[in-house]
Amino acid sequence: MSIAITQLGQGEDLVVLHGWGLNRHVWSTVQTQLSQHFRLWLVDLPGFGDSYETPLATSVNAVAEQLLPHLPEQFHVLGWSMGGLVATAITAEYPERVKTLITVASSPYFLEQANWPGIKPRLMAQLEKDLQHDFRKTVERFLALQAMGSKDAKQQVKQLKQWLFESPLASAETLSRGLTLLEQTDLRETLQSIQVPMLRLYGRLDGLVPLNAAQATDKLAPHTSSYVFSESAHAPFITEPELFVEQVTGFLTSN
Repeated sequence: MSIAITQLGQGEDLVVLHGWGLNRHVWSTVQTQLSQHFRLWLVDLPGFGDSYETPLATSVNAVAEQLLPHLPEQFHVLGWSMGGLVATAITAEYPERVKTLITVASSPYFLEQANWPGIKPRLMAQLEKDLQHDFRKTVERFLALQAMGSKDAKQQVKQLKQWLFESPLASAETLSRGLTLLEQTDLRETLQSIQVPMLRLYGRLDGLVPLNAAQATDKLAPHTSSYVFSESAHAPFITEPELFVEQVTGFLTSN
């Protein structure tokens, strides 16, 4: 099984996991600064980027199992969006390996329900349908959704596209399986059992993980910390990189 990982810097190990459709290059705006404090493990999730030869497993717990043999003995883990689900699963399944958990623009359950805010099911259904016709265009549309609301949205989409094409593009099957993971994974109960220190980072303008999802998670997991980036949508590490690094390093060095 081949998992692509780039290591950068010195210090305690920090594993970082990207979101749906992208790859490890998405951390380019913050990796140099973070690597001054930690040894970064920039991972391409199975099926994505240069890990394209390894099929993406069908559950986040199984994805966690795919990654664990390739990771250090003990580490901090940070996951963005879908990567946040995987990071949470790793922490819940292997608490002896994980020192702290950070999720970025992520939710323990991504879909909107009567009692839970999130992505509207019809948007997910449309993305799945579009994937069958033109998966490259669908990925680009999803990138636009992630930047929507940011003051420099056009520039962000351009930057995301550039990183996307720095590695092989995920197959339609991988992308479809990733959407199914986003749709079906429910870690709300799991989140309540997390014992390690946890920080949840959000963007105030995020249309995919809205602020009321952050507030609902506050109630669900009052033992965790959270922070909202005022100028960001779904990718605060691109919109407010200095503040992002400050939040991450501040939390990790105090735990």
